[in-house]
Amino acid sequence: MRNLSEKIALNLNDNVNVSVKGFIAPIEHTLSKFHEEWGALANLSVAEPKKEYPTSVFQSFLPKEPVSVGECWQINQTGVMKLLRQLNPEPNLNMHIDSGNSNRLWACLRSYNDQFADIAFRIHAEFKLEDGWFTPSQLAGNLTIDQIEEKVAFFMMHLPEGTVNFDVNWHEDKNDDRAVSDAGFCSQMELRSAIENVVANTEYKEKISQEAAERALSLRFYNSEHINWVSPYQAVEMAEEQIKLIHVVSVDGPLADEAC
Repeated sequence: MRNLSEKIALNLNDNVNVSVKGFIAPIEHTLSKFHEEWGALANLSVAEPKKEYPTSVFQSFLPKEPVSVGECWQINQTGVMKLLRQLNPEPNLNMHIDSGNSNRLWACLRSYNDQFADIAFRIHAEFKLEDGWFTPSQLAGNLTIDQIEEKVAFFMMHLPEGTVNFDVNWHEDKNDDRAVSDAGFCSQMELRSAIENVVANTEYKEKISQEAAERALSLRFYNSEHINWVSPYQAVEMAEEQIKLIHVVSVDGPLADEAC
């Protein structure tokens, strides 16, 4: 059996710069056609296609204490805000429509060996647009550290794919404080280090899968993720077997992200 209790310290050298490329693809689909009617959304694009960062920016993703594989910690927002401004000049971590969860930045040690350590992370943020807000479902990614040279080996933060992967609020009438809402699909919103991902096929000494790391992070954001949800068909079978009543929850949007 693998021993996942061993803890490692993660460090970076402040003297090395990291080049990061930014991408936002044109919005081609929203449920209520906001991308055709709202200029700020129709013209949404990356603020800075390429930018150099000191390694100290990525220190924000590292834990203060040694951690073991599968362990989660909160990310410092200072470096994250600098990175988010490459996508849009007005990011916001304190969502204007508050879901009640103030802990919006989490990371997890996914794997490590004698040279590399890979961190999975998840961030919830929104971006201020003219007359409204753009809210990604989440911003997820990986930071891989070269532990020998204490430098960033690879970095990627992106908006995951999904049928609907963002939400928007638009003050269509500037004389009305109320906003109208829509949701849609963005094929690419991403920050990626210019360094080639040479660690993609690396063998690790200790690891959990990317899916397991993402699950561990999801549990940090939503209490609903701790519920053992089952389909209506399973619920009927279980109710009959256990002689219990069925509790039904009907929702019109996802419970595990901010897309709607």
